[in-house]
Amino acid sequence: MRLLIAAIGKMRGRAEASLVEDYLDRARGFGRRIGFSDVALQEFEAPRALSGPALKKREAELLLAAAPEGGRAFVLDERGENISSENLAALLGRLRDDGAPAAAFFIGGADGHDKALRDKADHLISFGKATWPHMLVRAMLAEQLYRSMTILSGHPYHRS
Repeated sequence: MRLLIAAIGKMRGRAEASLVEDYLDRARGFGRRIGFSDVALQEFEAPRALSGPALKKREAELLLAAAPEGGRAFVLDERGENISSENLAALLGRLRDDGAPAAAFFIGGADGHDKALRDKADHLISFGKATWPHMLVRAMLAEQLYRSMTILSGHPYHRS
């Protein structure tokens, strides 16, 4: 099973980029041993000439175009479920065991997601009630994917 983080905006050498790549590398290493073929990040720039609903619509189109065929869609949204690390790991493990080819995690732009994208989500998830910078959310999600791999493999990184 392949995991993809699809996000609006590019990190371009920011400190967060190094952190994200570190966690993705770790997740790939553990994941390959337990049935996850890849953990990747794909970034998109939406046209700067757009704003408001038109911008959110275009961002949704870019994110949906990245969705792997037959994969499950996880949309990170403030209205989503505040899912625990253990529950995320269990959900990914079930999807893998059920033969899902992929799961994509969508992070929108500064104005959030278009309703059409949220409506297409298999899972709407949140990192709590606080508002987080979108670049930091990538690092947090990458760490949670790594943590999921360690939970599924029985590694002691996650101490529950």
